Amino acid sequence: MQLHLPRPAFELRVDLELPARGVTALFGPSGCGKTTLLRALAGVERARGRVMVAGETWQDDTRRLFVPPHLRPVGYVIQEAALFPHLDVRGNLEYGLRRTPQARRRIALPEVLELLGIAHLMDRRPATLSGGERQRVAIARALATSPQLLLLDEPLAALDARRKAEVLPYLDALQARLGVPIVYVTHSVDEVARLADHLVLLEAGLVLAHGPASGMLARLDFPLSLGGDAGVVLEGTVAERDAHWQLARFEAEDGACQLWTRDHGVPVGRAVRLRVLARDVSIARARQVDTSIGNQLRGVVDALGDDEHPGLVLVRVRVGEAVLLSRLTRRSAHALALAPGLPVWAQVKTVALME
Repeated sequence: MQLHLPRPAFELRVDLELPARGVTALFGPSGCGKTTLLRALAGVERARGRVMVAGETWQDDTRRLFVPPHLRPVGYVIQEAALFPHLDVRGNLEYGLRRTPQARRRIALPEVLELLGIAHLMDRRPATLSGGERQRVAIARALATSPQLLLLDEPLAALDARRKAEVLPYLDALQARLGVPIVYVTHSVDEVARLADHLVLLEAGLVLAHGPASGMLARLDFPLSLGGDAGVVLEGTVAERDAHWQLARFEAEDGACQLWTRDHGVPVGRAVRLRVLARDVSIARARQVDTSIGNQLRGVVDALGDDEHPGLVLVRVRVGEAVLLSRLTRRSAHALALAPGLPVWAQVKTVALME
C-alpha cells in the first residue's frame, strides 16, 4: 500500500508491503497515525494512493479506482465494542452475517462461537455483558462477515488488566485457526510481544521501521524508546515439565537456549513464546554458584548500544541462534570489560510465558 493523507498534526506518508498471514502490529505513541492508517485501509479515511489486498485492488488513484468502505471485505473492531444495544448477541451476529452474500461466506459461525467462547451468551443483551465479553462479541460480529482482512483498533484499551487477560488468549488463537490476516493497532509493548508476527513503527505519520516482531524487538537501535519495557521475544517449544517443582523447560528452536519457567500446564511439544525483559537479565564472566538464579546461559556478547538513560547500556547476547538483551549500568559494563565477541554467562531472573 502507498498512502498519503495530510492532517493538522501530521502528514501520513506510508509505503508498505505487509505479510499476507499473521498479525501485523501498528505501534507508536498516541497521535502518530496508527488509527488514521487503519481507517485509510478500511476506506473510511479518503487518503491518496494505492491499496491492494490479497491480489485485489481496493484503491488506485492513477486509475481513479476506489472501492467504498461497505464493499471492502474488512472486519473492523474499535476500542468500544459498539454493539447494537437493542439486539441480543445472536441479533448482533446475524447483522454481520446479513452483510455477506452466501457465496462469499468462508468462516462458519459455529467455529467463531467456539473459538471466542461466546456460544453461551447468545441470548444476552450487550448491557449485561462484561467488557471482555462485549469485545469478544464485537470480534465475532466482524468475523461473521468472512473478511479478507481483520482490523483491530486498540481492542483492549478500554479494558482493565483482568479483562485484557480474559481476551488475549482468544486473540492469540484467531489467526492460527482462521487464517485471516490481522492489522492490530496498539501502543502496548506487552500486546506486541504477545500477538505480533510483524511490527510497524510509526511516528508523526511516518514509518520509522518495520519487520518481523522478534527481530525488531531485539534491535539495540529500536527507533522508539522502550525504557524498562525493552526485551526480546523467544519462540520455541515446551520441552519438559517438572511436576515436583511445578516448572517447565522452554527450548528455543536450535536447542541452545533453554529456560525454566513456571509450569502453566502447557503440554510438552507445544509451540510457545517467551518474553524476556532486558532488566531481568544480568551478565557474568563466569558461571555463578550459590545463587537463586537458576537460568544461566552460556553466550557471546553480540553488540552494545545506548539506553535512553545515559548511565545505562543495552547489551545483546547471542545464545546459539537466540538473542537476549541485558540492561546494565555503564559502570558494570566497564568493570566486566564487555565487548563484542566476549564469552559471557547471561543470568535470566524472570521469564514470562506468553500463553
